[in-house]
Amino acid sequence: MIDFLSAAATAAEAPPFWLQLLPWVGIFAIFWFLLIRPQMRQQKAHREKIESVKKGDQVVTAGGIVGKVIKVDESYAEIEIAQGVRVKTVKATIGDIIPPGGKAAND
Repeated sequence: MIDFLSAAATAAEAPPFWLQLLPWVGIFAIFWFLLIRPQMRQQKAHREKIESVKKGDQVVTAGGIVGKVIKVDESYAEIEIAQGVRVKTVKATIGDIIPPGGKAAND
């Protein structure tokens, strides 16, 4: 009877530490490929698009203001939103560049 109890105790030992971490590694991998990696790609594409903004481009800011880029420097862009009305914005707030011939939603 005592041999049976000691055999049951050795059979009920905890699995190795690396085997206990395996589910957590799998969960992290799923999060990486489904959430983190695509978000990093979108950020990189947006950053490259913003860096390519040049004078004369039609842009939409994150706030929804549509205008034409008049002047660009390292971290700011001056945008003309109406004739004679210019706003200085942070380049990172530019949401998108409207392709030539494209129209704004309200035009």
